Amino acid sequence: MPKAGFWAIGGYDINFRRDGRWYADDELVENKRIALLFSQHVQSDGEGGWVIDLQIDRQPVRVEDTALVVQRVEGDPAAGFQVRTNDAVVEPLDCASLEIGPDNVLYCTVDRGARGKIRARFLRSAYYALVQHLVETDEGIVLPCVGSNYPIREHAG
Repeated sequence: MPKAGFWAIGGYDINFRRDGRWYADDELVENKRIALLFSQHVQSDGEGGWVIDLQIDRQPVRVEDTALVVQRVEGDPAAGFQVRTNDAVVEPLDCASLEIGPDNVLYCTVDRGARGKIRARFLRSAYYALVQHLVETDEGIVLPCVGSNYPIREHAG
């Protein structure tokens, strides 16, 4: 049923994978509006898991790595950077939140207000758009941005 125009979310095994896509019962959710709806309403369940909370419907979901992904990076070190995530939010990159995880995957934190601060994984194209600006210094790898250098930390978890 993931191709349908609308369907109740209950009764499906819904998951968000590392590739930045939603799946229902291991079938790709091809409807972009439904995938966007899921991305805009995914949040922590407060117990280490994730849910899609639509107020009228609430469904636990499995998240492989992060509930949000960075799809695009724009900008430069002089003007600053903006990121676009899969929930269609464009916002300034919080350079201080950048970290490298296993397999050199880049992450940042985005603020979603009532949904909280959510860690976002950079998809490959966004990763390459940002890493071209990284600089190696005596202190390690940094991202220059609006007159400051932000170290790229290793994820501690």
